[in-house]
Amino acid sequence: MKPKIFINQLDDAKIVDAIAEAERRTSGEIRLFISSHEVAEALPEAKRQFTQMGMEKTAERNGVLIYVAPKSQTFAVVGDAGVHAKCGEDFWNATAAQMRARFKEGKFTDGLIAGIQSIGDVLQRHFPRQDNDRNELPNEIEGD
Repeated sequence: MKPKIFINQLDDAKIVDAIAEAERRTSGEIRLFISSHEVAEALPEAKRQFTQMGMEKTAERNGVLIYVAPKSQTFAVVGDAGVHAKCGEDFWNATAAQMRARFKEGKFTDGLIAGIQSIGDVLQRHFPRQDNDRNELPNEIEGD
């Protein structure tokens, strides 16, 4: 799918609201990046983008990136060391499967929101919001 078509089908406001809502319950950070490039594998690109976006600089190493490459019809969910140590590989696989099911139905916004909510739940459990918490990273959808 062409990235522009994918992006035009998204309800940006709903997605940004879902990120903000999830982050209100946790000190963790969630970001969404949509690539306009064709990629062979999403996971290595997601990890590269994670670092490029400075997501490893959160105080508790609890950032999570949802990386989507619509041109290649692939995506990846990657979390920083703090999150991965708490939830493990099974969580990432389950979240991706949940999103993939909605993507296959063409429900891209719903798939992203389901992933964001799932990530928010696990972040809340392991990294609850603190009184002095601040939003360390922007909530807006990013892309190239």
